[in-house]
Amino acid sequence: MKKYFFIIILLLSTVTTFARHVAGGELYYEYLGSGTSPNTSSYRITLRLFRECSSPGPFLENERVSVGIYDNSTLVSELSLPIQGSVNKLRLKTELFQCLVGNPEVCYEVAIYSNVISLPNNQNGYVLSRLGCCRIDRISNLATPLSVGSNYITRIPGTAILPEEHNSSPQFRVRDTALVCTNKKFILDFGATDADKDELTYSFCEGFTAASGSNNTAVPRTLSLEPLSYAAPFNGNQPLGDKVSIDPVTGIISGTAPAGGQYVVSVCITEWRNGRAIAEHRKDFILKVDDCDLIEADLPDKIIKCDNNTVLFQNGSTSSAITSYAWEFGVPSSPNNFSTQATPTFVYQDTGRYMVRLTVTGPEGCIGNDSTEVLVYPGFKTDFNSTGNCFQNPYLFFDATTAVYGVVNKWKWNFGVDTTLADTAILKNPSYKYVKGMSVFVTLVSESSKGCIDSARKAITIRDKPLINLPFRDTVICSVDSLLIPVTGSGTFNWLPNKNILAANTNRPVVFPKDTTKYIVTMQENGCTNSDTVTVNVVNFISVTLGADTTICQTDTFILRPNTIASSFVWTPATSLNNPGIKNPVAKPLSNTTYTVTGNLGRCQATDQINVHVAPYPRVNILTQDTVICYGSRVQLNGTFTGTQYRWTPTNSLFNAATLNPLAGPSQSTVYTLSVRDTLSGCPKTVTDSIRIHVIPFIQVNAGRDTTIVPDQPLQLQAFTSSGTQYTWTPSLGMNNTTILNPVIVLGDDIDSVVYRLRVSDLGGCYGEDDIKVRVFKGKPDILVPSAFTPNGDGNNDLFKPNPVGISQLQYFNIYNRAGQLIYSTHEQGKGWDGSYNGLKQPSGTYVYMVQGADFTGKTVFRKGTVVLIR
Repeated sequence: MKKYFFIIILLLSTVTTFARHVAGGELYYEYLGSGTSPNTSSYRITLRLFRECSSPGPFLENERVSVGIYDNSTLVSELSLPIQGSVNKLRLKTELFQCLVGNPEVCYEVAIYSNVISLPNNQNGYVLSRLGCCRIDRISNLATPLSVGSNYITRIPGTAILPEEHNSSPQFRVRDTALVCTNKKFILDFGATDADKDELTYSFCEGFTAASGSNNTAVPRTLSLEPLSYAAPFNGNQPLGDKVSIDPVTGIISGTAPAGGQYVVSVCITEWRNGRAIAEHRKDFILKVDDCDLIEADLPDKIIKCDNNTVLFQNGSTSSAITSYAWEFGVPSSPNNFSTQATPTFVYQDTGRYMVRLTVTGPEGCIGNDSTEVLVYPGFKTDFNSTGNCFQNPYLFFDATTAVYGVVNKWKWNFGVDTTLADTAILKNPSYKYVKGMSVFVTLVSESSKGCIDSARKAITIRDKPLINLPFRDTVICSVDSLLIPVTGSGTFNWLPNKNILAANTNRPVVFPKDTTKYIVTMQENGCTNSDTVTVNVVNFISVTLGADTTICQTDTFILRPNTIASSFVWTPATSLNNPGIKNPVAKPLSNTTYTVTGNLGRCQATDQINVHVAPYPRVNILTQDTVICYGSRVQLNGTFTGTQYRWTPTNSLFNAATLNPLAGPSQSTVYTLSVRDTLSGCPKTVTDSIRIHVIPFIQVNAGRDTTIVPDQPLQLQAFTSSGTQYTWTPSLGMNNTTILNPVIVLGDDIDSVVYRLRVSDLGGCYGEDDIKVRVFKGKPDILVPSAFTPNGDGNNDLFKPNPVGISQLQYFNIYNRAGQLIYSTHEQGKGWDGSYNGLKQPSGTYVYMVQGADFTGKTVFRKGTVVLIR
């Protein structure tokens, strides 16, 4: 039912450095029985080593392998491992994958090195280490990607953990293929088998490095485990980034692959026997992420849904080349049993087991099929509680997992101590004794008889002493009073000094010292002891001081702040206070008021008064309403006030701004503010009023350029305006329509010239104006061209341009230098030559022009001549 397309676990590279060839390794052992001497055990030690096929460096046949065997970190033996059999070459045959998009190069070699040794049975067990050089270069998740050594280790448990038993390490299953494509989701089975049938849990962990150099270097006398230096954001726990994780139960690595490259990954296995962690085993490998894609249906072996009835389905292969999805959710009676969505959601109406099937299709007839079993048993939630007082006594843990279906039948606790593997339990309600005070994260993984699995993780503080909760540590009482000191905590109590105190052996003593006294409380709880201190300051009298009289603005509030050690208060009058029974009430008097406070500390009492003068706010009012004006218009502002000072802002568009009635002429919409202060009444705060003058923008009008026409030929004016909706031309002489933007005029030979004025108005009455002068040429249509021009930038005769008379269309206006080169050309009326070519000023001299246009009847008018450029 489950398919994996694994195309390379161990790396390929084009690196040509001679010795950088190692692409991963695993060091493991097998218990063979009693050794050749009494109280010894025989083990077969094996190294599985991987090499990239393309490396020209040392071949695996020539690899020299020596393993150091250490008690803690001290070398006790060295074992040489000869190669066993021949080197096996694993190469991906991409032609077998019809639905593979891309052509990844996948090839590596595997060799086995092995030997047998007898080791004395000891308490600590052994650490096995094989140091070597070097890993392949350019490893993407390392800070130093070149010349990185390798150190493959595993651990044999001692008699302290297995007094009467022995252990063989797990062995990772060797996959001949492992395809991981850039930025694509993937699933990589990294599970292992164990000959002893121990329970295995998996995690990412740090890989180890070794000094670069020859593999023939002697095994060191002292073992040093030096972690690899990872490049951010990668680390040993996230070697492929935060989008990739490993299943702690199955060892399946899954998620979204990082960017293309080569990544070193180390996986650790914890072996559990009878609910106890006995050893750690690991494998180090390099994963290549390639630019490829695979069209397949890829579902997990099983989906267990224990929180609700809604299941989100997702294909493990997210190839961009997949063209369609076909899901079947295993409920034939449901009308929603099928879906063609890529990631559908299905709500199961009942609990139970369902078989879900997926078919995907791609180009060229590619089809992928997979299925999975879905278990729906909602209502399962893991939780737990704990109690404890100090590390000298065991902390108690209580399972609080709830299950609506089935029963909770498995528990796995981790008590959060990183320095030991013995901080675990499989009981429902275990206890654990910590060695010191610390902060830990305790984890519970619980399971039900229906297969539901969940986890809970909580932060717990392990105290080094029991907790005493005092209500205060420093207080004051009157010499004629007594004081109750209630303490929260369980156990036995003792208070010192045993003077002027009642109930000194309880958590609620009453003290009545005559002088300042420091009381020490000691609490004992189940062998745990803690102490704390309360200082009781004794005074014979108290005082209350409210400070100097003050003034506030009417309707303002302020806080009354007596200086005193009194603990209770009574204020009068109470009507303008938010709370007359507290130390610092908020006052809001509307008239002059004298406040009196009486303060008490037990039976000690004192009073004081403060006079509060209430001054009215100044007043201001702008009588002019918000208004709208045309650009260039003015409006009169009118204001009134009560106070001693006033000021208008802004002042740059005001006339007589120092008066209450200035004249405003803003060029754009403006808010004017009148600010008033009163420096005599006692309320110095500023009050304001505002008015908004909205200015309608200036209406820009362009009636067109002055022009010349011939008699009885029509001329259409080309006027322009920035806004406005109403148009008026004056005079109306010869004009077909005086209320449009672009009318047509016809003038006879009895007219010399006419100045037309265009007024453009809007609905608010704002307007803009412009003039155009039209001359009547007493002849036929023509194009008049000047004989010289002076482009010196003085604004006079700077452009050489034709003056069309009775011409409706300018077809071209070209200028040539003496070499016959075209240096300027236009067909737009009103434009001309500025005396430059390609940004360079042309020299003084004679130039040739040619100009051609057509009149209103379509007749062509052509002129040719010379012009003199004068500098």
